[in-house]
Amino acid sequence: MSTVVLGRQPASTLGDTPTMKSSVPSTPSGPRPERGRARTVLALLASVTMLLTSACAVANSDTAGDAGSADGRTLRVVLTQEPPTLEPCESSLTATGVVVRSNITEPLVERDPTSGRLQPLLATGWRQTKPRTWTFDIRSGVNFQNGRPFTAKDAAFSIDRAVNSDLACNVEGYVFGDEKLDVRAVSPTRLTVTTEKTDPILPLRLSFVEIVPHTTSTEAKVRIPVGTGPYAVKAWQTGVSISLARNDDYWGKAPAYPRARYVWRSDASVRAAMIDKGEADIATALDHTSADQGNTVAYPNNETTALRLDGREAPLNDIRVRKAIGLAVDREGIIEALLGGLAKPAAQLVPPGVVGHNDDLAPAPYKVAAARALVKQAAADGVPVHRRITLVARNGMFAGIAEVAEALQYEMAKVGLNVRIRMADTATHLQYQLRPLPRGVGPIALLIMHGNQAGDAAFTTSQYLQSDGPQSTFGTKELDRRIAAADALSGKARQKAFAEVLSYQNKTVVQYAYLAHMRGLLGLSPKVRYRPDSATGDEMRLAEVSPATARGH
Repeated sequence: MSTVVLGRQPASTLGDTPTMKSSVPSTPSGPRPERGRARTVLALLASVTMLLTSACAVANSDTAGDAGSADGRTLRVVLTQEPPTLEPCESSLTATGVVVRSNITEPLVERDPTSGRLQPLLATGWRQTKPRTWTFDIRSGVNFQNGRPFTAKDAAFSIDRAVNSDLACNVEGYVFGDEKLDVRAVSPTRLTVTTEKTDPILPLRLSFVEIVPHTTSTEAKVRIPVGTGPYAVKAWQTGVSISLARNDDYWGKAPAYPRARYVWRSDASVRAAMIDKGEADIATALDHTSADQGNTVAYPNNETTALRLDGREAPLNDIRVRKAIGLAVDREGIIEALLGGLAKPAAQLVPPGVVGHNDDLAPAPYKVAAARALVKQAAADGVPVHRRITLVARNGMFAGIAEVAEALQYEMAKVGLNVRIRMADTATHLQYQLRPLPRGVGPIALLIMHGNQAGDAAFTTSQYLQSDGPQSTFGTKELDRRIAAADALSGKARQKAFAEVLSYQNKTVVQYAYLAHMRGLLGLSPKVRYRPDSATGDEMRLAEVSPATARGH
């Protein structure tokens, strides 16, 4: 599940790339007879999926427009769900960030989703003035949507509120952990931030913190945020829609649309139909089985799917069994038959374009015979390989999730493992995903989807690979040491060290059987022009959308 964002791209976090072609090589083919049988099953599952999807009723969707939509002056966006909150310090949650970030509020710096470089936003420059202190130059001439001028005092307040307060903001745990920051407004245009230990990527971390006025409550989270962005919240009708109005006092380039309106529909086929019928201009997270290819655009969304294998429980506590699962997965078959080809086989949790991605890692080959041999070796040594493994997957995680789970169950059974499927709702899936992990449930293979929108492997390794990581079931002291050492570096040394961490994990720990680096599918009306990037799934910048008749697009 993806809920976490970083830079100017919101987390998933929970699962939880710049726009470039994947550098992950294709998965080598296994023996033809075995692949043929797997593809037959996968194709059958795909056929069932398409039949079920086509049976869904889409005629009951009501219009996404409002009084001003007929003249094309209101941008109409349909989301998968209503945001749980618009609190800026929770914008790392995908459902919140897609509305809030870049539209209503802004951070000091932003990460360009294509180049990966940090760029100035509400700060015009930054530098490391002491080993543990960074100094930021604050942009002048900026006003909040309530008319108050923005100064370093507001920036200091916002960082302190998000990281050091008792609000329990999402950004605090995911980005800063337990670390506290010493934040000071030296002058109206200068800010210093001091960390407990040297932090070479503090500016990147601060790109998570949305700036709000220093008059914002510190006792409770806010429902309607005030920011410096190009749009302000006009109205929020709970269960119905969220309306934005253009901020005519915006310090940057004015967006093309005076108004924007968000509605939400849980059914992907309904969202697609709203585009086809002209009831919406943009629709998020479409399903390849129901979308009109002429009105859709695919884009890399930073999400990686994988099976997290609980190495504390037999038979998954044996590395031979964990490696066997990796060899048993027909990644290319699953992608082709069940994911509409909208993915690339994965060899690591970190997608291409993120600092630390290891270009030399190749997806595990599809080798059923080799996988079966590993399971037999483990069984000969007394490992209870026939103990039932529960494969837990979350309903709605991505289109075709149930069929993918069935394919994985089938493939694991072929190599001698006993697997049952448990499809879970979000709340139940989170109980398996986050510490403290449930007890007495036996060996668990958890189907996860992790998004590293931060652009740095530290945000993956600290969550998913460290022994005590919030989303890790186990690890080793040596892997922990390597992660800590890599996190203290910068530049090329940081890239190399994290790439080695990911390689070491695959060779000696094997907590994951990777599936695919995913791609999103966005619905676009012919009336608008918008180029999605790797940030789009978590943070959709409405200022980058223009009418189709506009020149230069």
